Amino acid sequence: MIFNTPSDTLEVSAAIRDAVAPVFLLTGIGSFLGVIVNRLGRAIDRARHLNALNVEQRKKYLEELDIIGQRTTWMRWSVGLFIFAGLCISLSIALIFIAVASKINLSNYVLSTFITAMFSLIFGILCFLREIILATREVITRHRQDLHE
Repeated sequence: MIFNTPSDTLEVSAAIRDAVAPVFLLTGIGSFLGVIVNRLGRAIDRARHLNALNVEQRKKYLEELDIIGQRTTWMRWSVGLFIFAGLCISLSIALIFIAVASKINLSNYVLSTFITAMFSLIFGILCFLREIILATREVITRHRQDLHE
C-alpha cells in the first residue's frame, strides 16, 4: 500500500492505535494459557503416577482419579475457549487493517469477532474457575483418604 495523501497516513496510524489494546489482550490470554497448561501438565503427571500403581494401591485413589479426569476436561475446554478468543481477536485486528487498506467498512465484522472473543474469554474463565473448584475438592478428598488409612 502506498500512502497517497496525509489522510491515508492518519488512517493507518489510527488503525495501529486501535489495534494496540487487542494486542495487549492477546498477551493476557497467553498468560492465562501458560497457567492452565501448567496445571494441566501437573494433573496429567499425577494421574500417570496413580495409574502406575498396582490395582490394589490404585483402589484408594479412584475418587481422586475421577476428579483429575473432570479437571482435565474443564481445562481442555478452557484452553480451547482461550485459543478461540485469541483467534477472534487476531481476526478483528486483521479486519481493522484490511478495512483501512481496502477502504471497505468492516466495522460490523470487527465488532462481531471482538464480541465473540469476549464471550469466549468469559466462558474460558468460568471453565478455569470450575477446574479450580474441583482441584480444591481433590485436596479435601486426599485429606479424607489420609484420615481413613
